[in-house]
Amino acid sequence: MALKLGVLDQTHISQGRDASQTLAETTLLAQEAERLGYSRFWVTEHHSMKALASSSPEVLIAHVAAKTEKIKVGSGGVMLTHYSAYKVAENFRLLEALHPGRIDLGIGRAPGGMPLSTRALQEGKRMDMDNYPEQVDDLTAYLHETLPRDHRFAGLLAAPTVPTAPELWLLGSSYGSAQIAAAKGTAYAYAQFFGVPGSEVSLRMYRDYFKPSMLNQKPKALAAVLVICADTDEEADRLATGSDLFFLSLEQGKLLSAFPSVEFSTKYPYTDYDRERIRAIRENRIIGSPETVRSKLLGMSERLGVDEFLIVTMTHSFEARLRSYRLVAEAFGLSG
Repeated sequence: MALKLGVLDQTHISQGRDASQTLAETTLLAQEAERLGYSRFWVTEHHSMKALASSSPEVLIAHVAAKTEKIKVGSGGVMLTHYSAYKVAENFRLLEALHPGRIDLGIGRAPGGMPLSTRALQEGKRMDMDNYPEQVDDLTAYLHETLPRDHRFAGLLAAPTVPTAPELWLLGSSYGSAQIAAAKGTAYAYAQFFGVPGSEVSLRMYRDYFKPSMLNQKPKALAAVLVICADTDEEADRLATGSDLFFLSLEQGKLLSAFPSVEFSTKYPYTDYDRERIRAIRENRIIGSPETVRSKLLGMSERLGVDEFLIVTMTHSFEARLRSYRLVAEAFGLSG
């Protein structure tokens, strides 16, 4: 089976590095991903986290798209509930005008941070009302200039006018997000790397209940999965210890100040419960040699019913990260 592969970059700041260095590495990674033949390069949105550098994906998208030539660049994603759908539409129509046909707009309704940052982002807004489905409708209408005549902002233009629109994706890791994506006829990106159970059910629900729309006539889905590839299974397992500790800490509500090194992660005083959680989390990860990664990713493709993946690779060493993406590209015969 021929898989379509892209990159999801979380701009994690490794121990001993700073945000400027990390963002420079993001640019280098995007350029290398384009050279290797990856199809998309998405960046994330996180708030008030010292270990993650991207708090404004639209700004980073503009930079990355300007430093590359053909790879699609997008958000994975913009946390829409914090913002005006109108302003998001303006931002992404401007990006589309600057880079026609290359912009993806992935949106989600997760907070992208802890409660304090959510309160700050939503200051002055009603906190007791979930109008995300309506926001999706508004955003779609702004992007395609299809506001109905009885809309509360009828006649409003999300400038600039452009002949193409960013590709709209709903992000999620739950049945609820799958249902909304299906009802609205958007593309759907499942965050498999979160490690939340239910990926097969969510993706099947999206396909089963999908309603054709002006955006898509057929279901269009991908999954974002954490992959760490090295020359041997043993080396990949060693490199993965940093992501083990990072995601374990996040699950426990502990925000690390930087992405941990292999040495730090190996010496960490894990409890028996911690080790059990890591084993459970790893069931949704793909870690190993090129042969192992290829076999497991093809198996996941068949199990989830998707033929496109965004690869999330988080290692302390940037060189090891580049090596991982190169090995995966070689294993699947990608070409730039």
